[in-house]
Amino acid sequence: MQVNRRQLIGGFGSALAAAQAQRTQRTPWRPKLGIYCRYSPANLEFARKEGFTCVQISVDRGGLSETFTDEQIAAFKSELQRSGLMLAALGSPGNHLEPDPAARARFTARYVKILELAGKLGVPYIGGSSGAIPGKPFAAQIPEIVRLYEEKYFPVCEKYKLRILWEPHVNPGNIATSPVGFSALFKAFGDSPYVGLQLDPSHLVWQMIDPAECVREFAGKIFNLHLKDTEILWPVLRRVGVQALDGTRWWRFRIPGSGGLDWKAFFTALADTGYNGGMNIENEDQFFYPNYDGTDFTESFKNGFRAAHTYLKQYVPAA
Repeated sequence: MQVNRRQLIGGFGSALAAAQAQRTQRTPWRPKLGIYCRYSPANLEFARKEGFTCVQISVDRGGLSETFTDEQIAAFKSELQRSGLMLAALGSPGNHLEPDPAARARFTARYVKILELAGKLGVPYIGGSSGAIPGKPFAAQIPEIVRLYEEKYFPVCEKYKLRILWEPHVNPGNIATSPVGFSALFKAFGDSPYVGLQLDPSHLVWQMIDPAECVREFAGKIFNLHLKDTEILWPVLRRVGVQALDGTRWWRFRIPGSGGLDWKAFFTALADTGYNGGMNIENEDQFFYPNYDGTDFTESFKNGFRAAHTYLKQYVPAA
């Protein structure tokens, strides 16, 4: 079959038109940019004044607590509404599968109350760890996690339309630390609407995992983000190796822009995959500590959020 010049040009034109139409139909990238913090009226006011649009609040007895009465919950919701900030998620770390039966029972009971608190606040996501049984084979831990969630947590999730999110924070209470863990858990839970990811790229960087590739692989499973950077201390790493015998730390967390993360590639992947949820700066940068005076930010901690915000504005629209 012969193709003449007109047909060839016409084919190129059709392909170009299709590509342009696809770009035109893309959903605008309009994520929410905020901070992850303890609750206090002063912290919410800081976030509002700095131009952030959302917050993620940690659940702890010093700020927002699962022990809040209905009156305290109503007051919190009223204050949040006045601030104009969206409550993107709650944060509640810890091990769902504590080896000690009594400790596990206490944790489970508290976590159920945290889920109920989220339901009463109308926030759909709770971030933390998956749960783990230290010393037990990886594959053997997964059925235990599924059983606990389905028996204890999912009835509450179903009632309030909640989703439990796993963050790739490497700790003894978490197996959702990498794409290997993510894939195994999602396969075990099937298409459950009650689990997902709270992606923090800083935890992937020091594990030598590409955050942008992770975003593309798990598009549609990510419902909240922590924005934090990691600085690899290369002179230290070259001397001690990744498994330092003396426990020397060869990496440290930094605010966005102060570490080695490729933020351009990361945000491009988020935009390409249509992520439009909450993105919360998590300030664990020791250069801006001390972080809290009680539940209120210190001035040095505020400066860390400000510096991160300035850096991120070049990538995040209307941030």
